[in-house]
Order: sequence, then C-alpha cells, then structure tokens
Amino acid sequence: MDFQLPALGALFSTAGAAFVVIFLAEFGDKSQLVCMSLAARHRPWPVLLGAVGAFALLNLLAVLFGAVVAAWIPQAWLALAVALLFGIFGVQALLFDDGEEEADAGSERSGHSLFITSFLLIFVAEFGDKTQLAVAGLGSTQNALAVWLGSTLALLGTTVLGVVAGRRFINHLPLGTIHRISGLLFLGLAAFALYQAFA
Repeated sequence: MDFQLPALGALFSTAGAAFVVIFLAEFGDKSQLVCMSLAARHRPWPVLLGAVGAFALLNLLAVLFGAVVAAWIPQAWLALAVALLFGIFGVQALLFDDGEEEADAGSERSGHSLFITSFLLIFVAEFGDKTQLAVAGLGSTQNALAVWLGSTLALLGTTVLGVVAGRRFINHLPLGTIHRISGLLFLGLAAFALYQAFA
C-alpha cells in the first residue's frame, strides 16, 4: 500500500479512476436514498456534512486497513444493526402527525442532532458495503491518498445529488406526505437489511 504523495499527474489519474468507479457504484444506492429522505424533511447542511464525514472516515479505514476492517464484525450483525436503525427512523417518520406539521417546521431539529443522525445512519449502513470494499481493493494496489481523495469526492457528489433531490421534493409535497414516503423508504431498507442478515 503506497502512502507517499505521488506526482500530480499520477494523483489525478488514480483519483479520477477511483472517482468514476465509486460514483457509479454508489449512484442510486441506499445511502443516497437516506440522504434524499433526510434532506427532504430537515435542513440540508447538517445532513450533507454528517454523510460526508461518515464517508470520509469509512474511506480512510478502507485505505488504511483494507478489507480487514469489514471483517471485524460479522456481516449478519451489521445487517441487523442497519435494519434496527432504519426501522427506528421509519417508524418515527410514519408516526408523524399532520396536525403537528407547522410545529415541526417551526421547531427544526438542531444541526448537531442532524449531523449525528446522518453520520450514524451512513456509517452503519456503509460499513463493509461494496463501496468500502471497492475502496479497500483500490487502496491496496494504488496510491492510498489518491484513492481516498477520489472516492471521497465521488461520495460527496452522490450525497449532494441526494440532498438536492430531497430538497426539491419539499417544494411540491406536504411535509406529512414526505414523512410517510421517507418512513416507507426506511422500513423497506430495514426489511432488505433483515433479508441480508438471514439470507
């Protein structure tokens, strides 16, 4: 694994290859849907920063330790943790009361709370996922710094797209409807994670 600063051309070449691979692998993935759902209901900046922070840390772990990181916790346990988190957020969203719509809009969750929520959801959902394994594989054969940079920028790009798409929904749908859609989305992801845990 190479941690030295490469020549500028090699840095851009490796980072660009990592960007393309990871962007295509992550586009439309569950983490992008999570960001879209959270950004539709809450302020976008804490959601974006929490997700990007989680991705940056996951990519750092991947290039430092490779696939060993993903093997620390059994895959079934990770899938159960993901199912639990998604299930909790899905139920919370579905229990949203239409009568509280204005109060909910007025008493927006704190930025710190949204940052932590986004960070935890993305970190647990993506730990050991195909994207992290791809970063680990690239980092074991290419310059680790370039791979980290390219993959993190790719995940930043997919996250921004998810957040922008989520914010656009809020302009056309009532907040109660958005809560129900995101609740069903989270419960669907929880069911898929449970299937992965027991398949």
